Amino acid sequence: MSTPFPFTAVVGQDDLRLALLLNAVSPAVGGVLVRGEKGTAKSTAVRALSALLPEVDVVLGCRFSCAPGAPDPVCPDGPHETGPGSSRPARVVELPVGASEDRLVGALDIERALAEGVKAFEPGLLADANRGVLYVDEVNLLHDHLVDLLLDAAAMGSSYVEREGVSVRHAARFLLVGTMNPEEGELRPQLLDRFGLTVEVAASREPDLRVEVVRRRLAYDDDPASFAARWADEENALRARIVAARALLPEVRLGDAALRQIAATCAAFEVDGMRADIVMARTATTLAAWAGRTVVLAEDVRQAALLALPHRRRRNPFDAPGLDEEKLDDTLEEFGGGDDTPEDDPDPDGPGGGGQPPQDGPEGPQDGPVDAAEAPAQPEEPAQPEEAQGGRPAGSGEQSAVRATEPFRTKMLSVPGLGEGAAGRRSRARTDHGRTTGSRRPQGTLTKLHLAATVQAAAPHQRARGRSGRGLVVRRDDLRQATREGREGNLVLFVVDASGSMAARQRMSAVKGAVLSLLLDAYQRRDKVGLITFRGKDATVALPPTSSVDAAAVRLESLPTGGRTPLSAGLLKAHDVLRVERMRDPARRPLLVVVTDGRATGGPDPVALGTRAARLHAAEGTASVVVDCESGPVRLGLAGALAGELGGTAVTLDELRADSIAGLVRDVQGASGAHRRVA
Repeated sequence: MSTPFPFTAVVGQDDLRLALLLNAVSPAVGGVLVRGEKGTAKSTAVRALSALLPEVDVVLGCRFSCAPGAPDPVCPDGPHETGPGSSRPARVVELPVGASEDRLVGALDIERALAEGVKAFEPGLLADANRGVLYVDEVNLLHDHLVDLLLDAAAMGSSYVEREGVSVRHAARFLLVGTMNPEEGELRPQLLDRFGLTVEVAASREPDLRVEVVRRRLAYDDDPASFAARWADEENALRARIVAARALLPEVRLGDAALRQIAATCAAFEVDGMRADIVMARTATTLAAWAGRTVVLAEDVRQAALLALPHRRRRNPFDAPGLDEEKLDDTLEEFGGGDDTPEDDPDPDGPGGGGQPPQDGPEGPQDGPVDAAEAPAQPEEPAQPEEAQGGRPAGSGEQSAVRATEPFRTKMLSVPGLGEGAAGRRSRARTDHGRTTGSRRPQGTLTKLHLAATVQAAAPHQRARGRSGRGLVVRRDDLRQATREGREGNLVLFVVDASGSMAARQRMSAVKGAVLSLLLDAYQRRDKVGLITFRGKDATVALPPTSSVDAAAVRLESLPTGGRTPLSAGLLKAHDVLRVERMRDPARRPLLVVVTDGRATGGPDPVALGTRAARLHAAEGTASVVVDCESGPVRLGLAGALAGELGGTAVTLDELRADSIAGLVRDVQGASGAHRRVA
């Protein structure tokens, strides 16, 4: 077994370490979500926590970690008699992003269940994590059906496995810890709310701190055991402090004044539901115990708010998480005062400096990640407006970026045909979840049994197999996998016209609002998105295909306009991007969304070049939609002609709204299907 990096050797990241330690003291806090850029010690700190967790008492031989004093009455390994058990280290179980449903919840042996009538159950990761920690690295990339299972287990404290009328239930109470890089996409609101606390981590920009990070990492890589031994005293001291805080926790008093501050803070920041109030109360109580106090103070409430509220304030995926600390201080002051500070209370800073985790030994400064992060990319300078022949300015010249109008709910645009891409909510696809459409022989492990097809396959062979009783003699060759149809996520590639003609009559604000609305729709449907803009002389990939719609929204907001309209350059750039993405992820089907008024200017014969570029997409069967931004009493219909060359359909900005017309999806599919069928 490899030696983990010592928790106390992590340089800095005080909020991250504090949040993890609070959950170690009181699992009722509800877990922690760690957000931050790559290389900031997120995973290192979580894995290091396992060595600090107190041991747990379990029933000897129980695969589900039942407590000896109160075993689960319906445990699949039970029934258990109450009595002394055995102790073992607490587990930190890792859930891989690509795990299957059976690996998470466990699996029944369907063949034995049908042939012998027994519940032969192989536990999954939820059983392993019972009374421990379930850690999900890159939790924002977890498939939707696994997220649903996690939500159910976290809400009920149990896991249910159902297979064709045969069911198993077992306890699944775990501390949920997740890490994520926001650049790779956001988390579903339902799962986001299940994390008690959240922290933002970033790499230090101080050279001395980064030097200490590298020094410790290199020392650990050279000799992990020796490095861990150097930090053994700090680890033991921190472990003892966790035990002491756990023992003190039942004695901590949460006074009425602190409760009023908690309720007022949650109301002031307009968080949804009551879970935030409960998590704040538990966190503030745990902070007091961690500081060695028996009374919750205003400083505990403040720290609890900073940890428990930022991720609960987001109204849409484009809202940045965080709290207005000035507003927080004003709310606490307005509703402060009361009975929270007894005369004999110990030093508010207490051991650990008022709730902060202990600082490192004399080896060096205390901040930054274990792994150095890359410096953020410098923003691109906006292109200068193109000049036409003869030195005259082309188009309307560059204009400063305008703000988008308020986003709205859009009609669903989908790719025609039946795909087999990643699970999502946009286009029809063969998936592991959805309505049953048929059966086939299983390829690998059987996951979804088609009972009728299995019985039909086994029935003709009963006499040859010597059937004598009432049971059906089933062999593995008889088993049939159910084929199901659900929805997939697509790659939605936006090609946005940012030329001078789009800036006329202040249309760009409405265009940005429409694209922002489509981005919000893509977020909800679990799509990947990309953004290409064209103006002046060329087209630019403003955002390569990514799962982060936040990044696309930021790039869109700062988009300037002006210059000529190189339509062909935008379409050719989109063709190059889609060609690369087909090699990287061939199962994910693209949807091309071109936002333009259809004009093409600049260079020799720009209209013919645009037509040829559009026909490239049509020849490859790329599903496409043209959002027609033309306005005014006189319309040229250029966007509609472009949609015809692409083999797609055109919709106006007004028609894009969900409440404007019925059957937009049918129109998109019908127009696309007239030119090709995408299987």
